[in-house]
Amino acid sequence: MEVGASMAMQSSAPGVGAGAAGGRRSAFLGREKQARAGSLRVGAGTAGAAAVAVRARGTNPVAPLRCVRASRGQIHNLETQIDFRYSSSHASSESLHNSVDEALLLKRKSKEVMFQLNGRCIYLVGMMGSGKSTVGKILAEVLGYSFFDSDKLVEQAVGMPSVAQIFKVHSEAFFRENESNVLRDLSSMRRLVVATGGGAVIRPINWNYMKKGLSVWLDVPLDALAKRIAQVGTASRPLLDQPSDDPYTAAFTKLSMLAEQRGEAYANANARVSLEEIAAKQGHGDVSKLTPTDIAIEALLQVGNFVNEHNTWPSGRLAS
Repeated sequence: MEVGASMAMQSSAPGVGAGAAGGRRSAFLGREKQARAGSLRVGAGTAGAAAVAVRARGTNPVAPLRCVRASRGQIHNLETQIDFRYSSSHASSESLHNSVDEALLLKRKSKEVMFQLNGRCIYLVGMMGSGKSTVGKILAEVLGYSFFDSDKLVEQAVGMPSVAQIFKVHSEAFFRENESNVLRDLSSMRRLVVATGGGAVIRPINWNYMKKGLSVWLDVPLDALAKRIAQVGTASRPLLDQPSDDPYTAAFTKLSMLAEQRGEAYANANARVSLEEIAAKQGHGDVSKLTPTDIAIEALLQVGNFVNEHNTWPSGRLAS
């Protein structure tokens, strides 16, 4: 007997009635408050903290100068140490400055997009390991939305600790059916950012649910995905968890096959965020140098572009 997503919501929020949209909303809002309590605030607070850090960096007490005799070698060593310390301090200050700039840009872009979204949900799609959960949490924070990982909700609904175990004990088909139930229930909500499973795009019914909001494809080069997955392991990814002496090659081969099967489905998303294009804009072409904030900013930009280019129905739902 398959368990619907509503039970997952009930288990995490007691008192939620099955099929009651209002009850589910209150459950989600409750979790939203909990999630935000310990989350990073991006915006004025971040900029203020960074400014304090910059000021503090320049107020360290300076040791009094002392006149001492020193050999040429000692002077050379001292000059080298000063150069190194200055370079390190300069690089650290530059990194801090860049982080503050990113945070401010993210906050400004989120304010623009927030009005355009009008409460519509954002569904992140993409291959496993593409960073949907990491980026999704950032987007939810700056938009004032709640974040949910559909895989986690399926695990709660089924009562198992991992997707890998669900595949092992039941089947992929069983997981996909419960995944659709989760997306169906989430689609009745508003103001959510949802990280979907890598294979959610293969079922047409899931697109019917996601069309009630906006879908964003995180398009990551397969080489970068394979490197990420090889580093962290494949135990939590049942479609990749196969013994191999060369984890990178094994991951790349399997990912290539999955990409061929799902590529057209991912392209159905309303907006595409290409990590290669972001890296090219930054002038280095290396996607491994991109931060989650870089990707979140581009996602907001692409969402804003899509909404601006398409008309909306009076109800707020995007015209198809």
